[in-house]
Order: sequence, then C-alpha cells, then structure tokens
Amino acid sequence: MKVTVFNTDGSKSKNTVELNDEIFAIEPNEVVIYEDVRRIMAGKRQGTHSTKGRSEVAGSTRKLYRQKGTGNARRGNIKSPLLRKGGTVFGPKPRDYSFKLNKKVVQLARKSALSMKVASENFLVTTDYSFDTPSTKAVDAMLDAFQIAGKKVTILIAGENTNVWKSARNIPGVQVLVASSVNTYEILNSDVILIQESAISTLEGSIQSQN
Repeated sequence: MKVTVFNTDGSKSKNTVELNDEIFAIEPNEVVIYEDVRRIMAGKRQGTHSTKGRSEVAGSTRKLYRQKGTGNARRGNIKSPLLRKGGTVFGPKPRDYSFKLNKKVVQLARKSALSMKVASENFLVTTDYSFDTPSTKAVDAMLDAFQIAGKKVTILIAGENTNVWKSARNIPGVQVLVASSVNTYEILNSDVILIQESAISTLEGSIQSQN
C-alpha cells in the first residue's frame, strides 16, 4: 500500500512511502485488541488498595453479650463486620493486576489498531524533521497545518529526539513516542497518528521482529 508523504506545512510532497499490507491493511481483530488494551490498563493499576479485616481492626475481643436470650442478633466482639468501625468482609487487599499475553497476540493487536487508523485516514506520514532548539510554536504550526490542533495526537519518531519531545510536551493531548515502543492502547487512544517517514521502518521492524 502506497501513501503520500506530507511536508510539515501540510502540503503533499512528491514522495510516497510503501506500507506493509501485513501490518497496515489487515482485517482488525477486535477480540485481541480488547485483550491487549485490558492487559495494558491492568498493568498500570497500582494495586495498593487495602482494607482491614476483623483480625486487624483495633478493639476488644470480649463478647458483647450472651449468645441467646437477648432477642438481638448473635454477635461476637466489637470488631464484628456488622458493627460500625468493625472489620471489612472480603475487602480489597494489595495485589498485582498485571497478566501476560502471547507475543503474537500482542503484535496482532498492534497491527489491528494500526490498520484501523490507516483505514480511517487518521494515519499521516510526514517528512523527517528536527529542531535545533525546542520550539512549541513549530509543533503548533504543524498541527494547525494538518487541521488537527486540539485533537489527541501521537507523534511517532524513529529514535530519541529530545528537542522534538520538549517541543510537544506542553501541548495538551499531544505526545511524542519512539515508533518501536508504541502500544495498542496508545494507538487507539489517539485521534491521529503523525509518523515521520523514517519511523515507518522502525515501527514495522519492531512488529516483524516479534513474529
């Protein structure tokens, strides 16, 4: 599949780039997309929530009143879950929510997400660019040129570029990522993917190396 390469001013350049159909033009698998996004979100959970059970709350272990004959419900000590400030029944405890998926499933999810972006024409390839010094104004101008200012935009670059990252970090909704590290959630959570031409091979290589 050939796509047009755009200049940073939004105009079409004379160049085109070939996208691998096995990555950017497959039938999206919504099941694996769901599972991979669930894996990513689960991995972000801290899992530090905790409640105190009956054995952990402070209080006397003396039985409040006799078992029978009072007309009240059977009750043990003041730490009973039935009472205010008593222990919590089956409350949350610190745990690890993360889980693993097969590498091929993860890569299929990434390919499915990328194919969806390409099909919806929200995957734009730009010429390579860099800045001598950080320039938020330059990135703002580029977003305005593509008429995507105010949207959630993920800019993919071939490798670490501090000046490009610093130029975009103060713009709400815009993030800069190395193409090889972008995951399914980051792709789907973006309205538009703006990828540098040189980052195409980096992105394709990161997916093919896992197959």
